[in-house]
Amino acid sequence: MTLHENEIRVDETVVRSLLREQQPEWSALPVSPAGEGTDNRMYRLGDQLLMRLPRTPDNAKAVRKEQTWLPRLAPHLPCRIPEPVHAGTPSSAFPLAWSVYRWIDGDEAGLGSVTDWPAFGADLAAIVQSLHSIPLMGATRQGELSWYRGGGLRACDRWISECFDNCRTLEGLDLDIAHLRHLWQGALALPEPSGHQVWLHGDLKPSNLLVQRGKLHAVIDFGALSVGFPDAEHSTLWDLPPAARQAYRDAMSLDDVTWMRARAWAIAVGVSGVSYYWSTYPAFVDECLSRLRAILEAAGER
Repeated sequence: MTLHENEIRVDETVVRSLLREQQPEWSALPVSPAGEGTDNRMYRLGDQLLMRLPRTPDNAKAVRKEQTWLPRLAPHLPCRIPEPVHAGTPSSAFPLAWSVYRWIDGDEAGLGSVTDWPAFGADLAAIVQSLHSIPLMGATRQGELSWYRGGGLRACDRWISECFDNCRTLEGLDLDIAHLRHLWQGALALPEPSGHQVWLHGDLKPSNLLVQRGKLHAVIDFGALSVGFPDAEHSTLWDLPPAARQAYRDAMSLDDVTWMRARAWAIAVGVSGVSYYWSTYPAFVDECLSRLRAILEAAGER
C-alpha cells in the first residue's frame, strides 16, 4: 500500500538486506510484518526486536530525534516507551535512516483490551502530566522538534480550510462538515495558547497506547515528538469512550478554553486525514471519521 508520492519501497527482502549489511548477528532472525502507519512500516525481528522503516525522506527525520531523546525521557515516565537499540544508516538497499527497538508486548487500547475506561483515562493523564513536566534539557521548538500541533490554530487555518473544502467534494462522505467547520472557526476566535512550552508526544491515539491485563502499559511511536504548547496533546481524547475522556479531563484540570482548542486540533487532524487519505488508506480514514463523529456527538449534548 503506497500512501505518498515519494514513498520508498520496503519488503522482507529489503529488511534482510539491511540486516546482513549492518547487523549480521540479527540476519537469521525470523522476520514478520508488524503493522504500518502513515509514516512508517514495522517488522518484528525474532521475539525481542522491532524494526521501523520510514516511508519518506521527511519521515526519516524522526529516526535521529527518537534515538537522541527517548533514552533521556524514559527515566522520567511511569510507563514503558520504545527503547532504541540500533540506528540504521542509508544504504543501497534502503536510502533512508531506519531504527530498531526492543519489542514491547501489549494490545492496542480498545473495547477488547481495556477493562476500566475511567481508570485508563486517569492513567493516561498521569503519563501526559509526567511528560509535560520533564525539563526540556536544552531542547527548543525548532528544527526536528517543531511541529504544527504544538503551535497555534490560526497558523493552520488556510490549510485546514482547504481540507474542509475538499471533504465537501468527496462522494459518499456522510459527515456534517458544516458543523465541524463551525466548531473549528469558533476555536479560532479563542485566545492563542500561552505559558510554558513542554515536551509533546504529538499523537496519543489508541494504536500508540499499549495495554496489558486491562491497563495502560506503554506509549509507543514518538515520531511526532516535539516541543510546544500542550493543547493538541489532548486532541486524541475523542478517540476514547466518554468515560475515559472525562476522567482524563478531570485529572488534568483542563479549563473550557483549553478543551475547545484541543477539540479544534482533533477536528483539524481528522479532517486533514480524511482529505489526504480518502482514496489510499481506508483504515486510517475510518479512524478519522470515528473521531470526528465522536466530536459531533459530544457537541450535540451541550
